[in-house]
Amino acid sequence: MPLPSDFQFSQGSLQDFVDCKRRFQLRYLLEIAWPAVPAEPYLENEQHLRLGALFHLMAQQHVLGVDEGRLTAMAQEEPLAGWWQNFLQDRPATAGAQYPETVLSMPFGQAAERRLLAKMDLVVVDNGRATIYDWKTSRRRPPRAWLAERMQTRVYPYLMIQAGAELNGGQPFAPEQVEMVYWFAGFPNRPERFSYTADQFAEDGASLAGLLDQAATLSLSDAPFPLTPDESKCRFCVYRSLCNRGVVAGDLNELDFDDPEPAVEFDLDFEQVAEVEY
Repeated sequence: MPLPSDFQFSQGSLQDFVDCKRRFQLRYLLEIAWPAVPAEPYLENEQHLRLGALFHLMAQQHVLGVDEGRLTAMAQEEPLAGWWQNFLQDRPATAGAQYPETVLSMPFGQAAERRLLAKMDLVVVDNGRATIYDWKTSRRRPPRAWLAERMQTRVYPYLMIQAGAELNGGQPFAPEQVEMVYWFAGFPNRPERFSYTADQFAEDGASLAGLLDQAATLSLSDAPFPLTPDESKCRFCVYRSLCNRGVVAGDLNELDFDDPEPAVEFDLDFEQVAEVEY
């Protein structure tokens, strides 16, 4: 199935393409919903994902000025209650203009038909500098080297430079004016910060364009995309039985640092993009 001309790439879909090109094909091009459990214990995993989504909503509402007491009343169960107290007591200082749940988008690819987009938990702009915050509710804190390789660490700062000028009075940010911060709700005193440089910006632009070209080229054939050579990734993939890579879900306690089922991708109506795109 050809890659649609209006396909919207996100850090999630790009991460899937990097991890396993077949997963990308099944999930985003063929849109196959496969009835498999991503991880066991299933209910524990579902509960963790639900509370993580609720935490993100509460953090957004707090930035928007919703009464703190009303939000705290929503955090009645663990680990959400602990995450929320950590957020209230130890979240990073955010002086400056604050933009929660910010969506940035830009044309992507040689023909500029497809798009690259990201939804950022919080962007803070202060004195011409942009800090991108991402709230993490993972069970374990990942090491810096692992985070550095994630597509999110590349896509978010790159998009801020390419599409974030309206957050800065119409002036584009220079790479050195952008920082990415991961804040871990379970490890509030150990955030991870990534500064950005012009060299990194150029490298990320070339790398992202290369991934798009690979996806477009592979989609010209009817053949299945290649499976990942790292079969450990299959243990937490819902398509593992479809790909003959096992039928038993991975143990949640053996998961590295990601939730076993990524956040749901989102679509934008570009007739209304002025409401959400900066």
